[in-house]
Amino acid sequence: MLRDEVNKAFEVLKEGGTILYPTDTIWGLGCDATNPDAVEKVFKLKGRSAEKSLIVLLDTGSKLQSYVADVPEIAYDLIEFAENPLTIIYSGAKNLASNAIAADGSIGIRIVRQEFCIQLLQRFRKPIISTSANLSGEPSPLGFFDISSEIINGVDYVVNWDQNVVSNGKPSTIMKLEPGGKFSFIRK
Repeated sequence: MLRDEVNKAFEVLKEGGTILYPTDTIWGLGCDATNPDAVEKVFKLKGRSAEKSLIVLLDTGSKLQSYVADVPEIAYDLIEFAENPLTIIYSGAKNLASNAIAADGSIGIRIVRQEFCIQLLQRFRKPIISTSANLSGEPSPLGFFDISSEIINGVDYVVNWDQNVVSNGKPSTIMKLEPGGKFSFIRK
């Protein structure tokens, strides 16, 4: 069952489509983070301003150097020892869709520890956009059944996995990490 859902989501991502999927925090809208047309679909579906940045998911910290120009060494320790989902904003984003990168050239990346996401990322071999599955300005969904029909009907594929799981509603911790290792918390 899990493998089937991973394969179906993979096929949609490969074709530049959008998915609604469970993440390590809450349900998310996703697409190929290297495909500008797919990223644009996510912005339009959410009704979100393109000035607001998105988060990218990876399955392992070893892939950070492919998408960040200068990864501070401390990043690997922060990822390894984080007890809760941690999104780190890095300067010098690269090899991603230009509309996925913030105006200052930064990108928020989270290394996931949730089985569906890990398997999908391993199969896809590219980063995936992750943004909360809600219309801009609306509350983030605590579970699949909190997601609006507009979002459900607007994606190319709805993952049929963990739809009965209710999130604690807690988004990831977000910190900004400068190339020299200096950091600040954006959201705790």
